[in-house]
Amino acid sequence: MSPSVRLQEMIRVIRSARTQGEERGVIQRECAAIRAQFRQADNGGRSHNLAKLLYVHMLGYPAHFGQMECVRLIASPRYNEKRVGYLGAMMLLDENQDASLLITNSIKNDLAHSSQYVQSLALCTLACMGSAEMCRDLAPEIDRLLRASSSYIKKKATLCAVHIVRKVPELGELFTPAARALLAEKNHGVLHGAVILITELCERNAQTLVQFREAVPELVHIMRGLVTSGYSPEHTVAGISDPFLQVRVLRLLRILGRNNDTASDAMNDLLAQVATNTDSSKTAGSAVLYETVLTVMDIKSESGLRVLAVNILGRFLLNNDRNIRYISMTSLQKIVSTDHNAVQRHRGTIVDCLKDQDASVKRRALELSLALVSAINIRSMMKELLLFLSTCPPELKSHAASGIFNAAERYSPSQRWHIDTILHVLITAGADVRDETVPNLIQLITNASQLHCYTVHKLYRALVADISQQPLVQVACWCIGEYGDSLLQQGECEETEPIQVTEDDILDALETVLQSHMSSPATRGFALTATMKLSTRITENVDRIRSIVSIYGSCMDVELQQRAVEYNALFKKYDHMRAAVLEKMPVMDRSSMGQTNGESGGGGVQELEPTKPKQPEMVVAPQPASQVCDLLDLLGDPDEPSLLGGPLGPGGAPLGPAGLMPGSAGGDLLYLLGGLELTPTPTPATAPAAVTVYDKSGVVLKLSCERPLDASQTITLTATNTSDHDISSLTLQAAVPKNVQLQMKAPSGDSLPARSSAVVTQTVLLNNPNKVSLKMRVRLSYTSQGSPFQDTVQIDSFPTPGL
Repeated sequence: MSPSVRLQEMIRVIRSARTQGEERGVIQRECAAIRAQFRQADNGGRSHNLAKLLYVHMLGYPAHFGQMECVRLIASPRYNEKRVGYLGAMMLLDENQDASLLITNSIKNDLAHSSQYVQSLALCTLACMGSAEMCRDLAPEIDRLLRASSSYIKKKATLCAVHIVRKVPELGELFTPAARALLAEKNHGVLHGAVILITELCERNAQTLVQFREAVPELVHIMRGLVTSGYSPEHTVAGISDPFLQVRVLRLLRILGRNNDTASDAMNDLLAQVATNTDSSKTAGSAVLYETVLTVMDIKSESGLRVLAVNILGRFLLNNDRNIRYISMTSLQKIVSTDHNAVQRHRGTIVDCLKDQDASVKRRALELSLALVSAINIRSMMKELLLFLSTCPPELKSHAASGIFNAAERYSPSQRWHIDTILHVLITAGADVRDETVPNLIQLITNASQLHCYTVHKLYRALVADISQQPLVQVACWCIGEYGDSLLQQGECEETEPIQVTEDDILDALETVLQSHMSSPATRGFALTATMKLSTRITENVDRIRSIVSIYGSCMDVELQQRAVEYNALFKKYDHMRAAVLEKMPVMDRSSMGQTNGESGGGGVQELEPTKPKQPEMVVAPQPASQVCDLLDLLGDPDEPSLLGGPLGPGGAPLGPAGLMPGSAGGDLLYLLGGLELTPTPTPATAPAAVTVYDKSGVVLKLSCERPLDASQTITLTATNTSDHDISSLTLQAAVPKNVQLQMKAPSGDSLPARSSAVVTQTVLLNNPNKVSLKMRVRLSYTSQGSPFQDTVQIDSFPTPGL
């Protein structure tokens, strides 16, 4: 291929290359020839060579050596060379390259050229790749061209001004007068550019926004003319007169009418006219209607107009185009909280979208359906959602299950219905539920004492039918361990079908779980604990239970092995304590659980209500909410410490995975490992050492630590008053790192008499499972001589616990 080959011939040769290597060879030879011709001083084929180089650049090959040739061609007096030069500048140059600064003067000269076509080339290039420096230098020229007589130039200059405003927002004031004048133009291209320019100016300057609110009547007039105009072959698209300009005008009206009653009132009638007269059967009409809906929802529109907008979105749900259905549900999702009743009218159509084949439409329909659930329609909506859960794609099961749980918790008509719904989800999609589902359901079942028999029968049937759903199996094992005796009492549970269950049947089911390869270590732990608890609830198979437990004393899983060893020791050495240790769990309050549905433990900061003294002879006024919120100020870095209020479990102790509570009768399990002999000789207790952590204005605060038990530690705070004035309304508040759980017991009082005649003590329980370095901040709040005082103390080291 000779160096002088034409562009068309070069394209044909490149396309005919059979391999990538052959194509690369052709391009390398042609680039070498172009390079050689660029070095010649007098070359009449510059534009021809640069055009070929631009095609090479479009194919992804390097063409940076043509940048200076672009600068030379732009400075050429010939139009055909200028055109290729400006095209090359837009493709090969950007604002970060020094070569772009060399064309600034050429662009300025061409903006003043007598030919509108040369001016157009300069305007297009500046709008495409103009840097901030170029925009500042050439902005006055653009403002001058905005007032030109030619509509062709004004259209180009308007788009160039938009680029300048985006690059240098402070130059927007320069174009404001000209932009307002452009609204009187009849040319749709100029109007389109003017509306875009005004939109950019209003979004970047609040004062400009106020100025252009006066132009709302003009924009309404332009929009009404577009809606009522007849067919125009130049502007009509699918029966809609210039839908692109209509969309831009509606978007500008939305910005101008936001949070402004006057501007909103001026456009209400127009929006109603657009909403009723626009045909939605074509995509162009749907685009205009969608922009109308967004405008109605964003301004202060009338209630009837908002209902009309929701109905338009409801019609979009029936459209065959999935994209239109998707954007309709996205918009309804945004407004369902403010116009809930209007959206509810389209509930049936939204539910039908759950059956759509498109995964994105299904996801949007699911989110919108969950948002439409209320106390009135909870039963019908839940029926549809559960049906969807059984057939939905695997990637949506987790989201659907979580949404169903939240809706059932908020609007459940009864506890039985709530339990049935969650069990249905566990049976259908148990492997896709969140980790907190199991403890939440256990807490729900525990509180529904009248449904224990019904629940354990239903869970037993589900366990026998399928053990592949691990969360379901865990809940079933827990319930069988707690309420397994209800399975053996025939005829007492009238709400379920009669079923004949023997002790051997129950133990067979638990053994199946223990031996199944599908059971996780946590599930086996639930099953083993349930088996152990049944030893106090059945009478004829205790030896079999002892045999099952002893087998797992040599299990490979350390957690399961330790649990089995402790249970064996309970059988052998402390059989007299077994009934007390394995008694039924007490009713659990939601506030006593470590987590609630949808929350993650230890991640955030919670408010801690100050505890109140238990004194029957006096009533203490509650702490003001502002002072409680001020406890957050104790945290120097909000990402490090965390405030944890309320008990960790029933009785203030953390719940273990086996359902046993350290600190209760079952707490002795910590000392039941086989082979350990307890020393009968009592060891005299030593009082914990106390250190002074705060001493100011007569208030002295001392801290003492008791011997830690595993991850738990008890701290006692003792406050005294050495001043001559009494202190009242004493409150102690504490903050610890987020990995440490804290529980503050009730103080012994809230007043300190003068001269150390009495003390106030408060016990703090710390649970430090990760054994992190302990730190604590304590806030003291009290009133002395009628004036409130508040101070904070940082405790970085703790005294040695007493032995």
